[in-house]
Amino acid sequence: MSDRIELPGPDELRRRLEDLRRSRGFLLPHHGAMAAALPDLHEAYFVMYRALTLGRRHLDDFEKEFVWMAVLVAVEEAIGTHPLDRFLTAGGTRPMAEGIARLVGYAAAARNLSFMAEHWGPYLPGLDAEASYGAGVEALSAGLGVDPGLVDLTLAATNAAVRREAGMRFHVRAAYRRGVPEPKLAEALSLIIWPVGVTHFLDACGAWHDLMATGAVSPSPAFRVWAETPAQGGFDDAAGRRKG
Repeated sequence: MSDRIELPGPDELRRRLEDLRRSRGFLLPHHGAMAAALPDLHEAYFVMYRALTLGRRHLDDFEKEFVWMAVLVAVEEAIGTHPLDRFLTAGGTRPMAEGIARLVGYAAAARNLSFMAEHWGPYLPGLDAEASYGAGVEALSAGLGVDPGLVDLTLAATNAAVRREAGMRFHVRAAYRRGVPEPKLAEALSLIIWPVGVTHFLDACGAWHDLMATGAVSPSPAFRVWAETPAQGGFDDAAGRRKG
């Protein structure tokens, strides 16, 4: 049996929660649950939170908060008022937020048009699902005043957050065509970990890996190493053979 974790007493727990409130500016119910019963997880939680949401990597502040806004709207995460504040502080506006909401709503069209083309193609001659979807994205984003590459990052993450693979793949390919740096794509997709979990991020990276491995996109040398590394399934051995 593993060593037991020493839990804080009432006075220590009260102090920790008040320290947290002062440092963050707010307190949420799960903070208390972790602090009282899972202090090691509580510490790791905030390390990851700071790294994922507050650290500066490849996206600038505006780009990151633009993606964040779209993801939170897509998953209807109403508690995300602090990302909303960061979005406005980074240069976002109310009309821009409205435009993000329209893009998020339209993102489902990638899957819907793919469905129509696959099943009703003979009855809708000339239907090009990707061209139609792309035209809609272009029209909706025309007045936003942001780089098209940022729109692709945003909608790749949005579609990944709600597991709409057709749209996610479309925007990954578009990002490569526009020359969007791969680290920016990785960071944008990673933001979905916080509101929807690692498994959604895993699925998104699996689809991205497939695009690289099949030649649908041309990765940089560093990302090609990832694309060419075998046995990335949970049941595969080092040689790529299925276990059992």
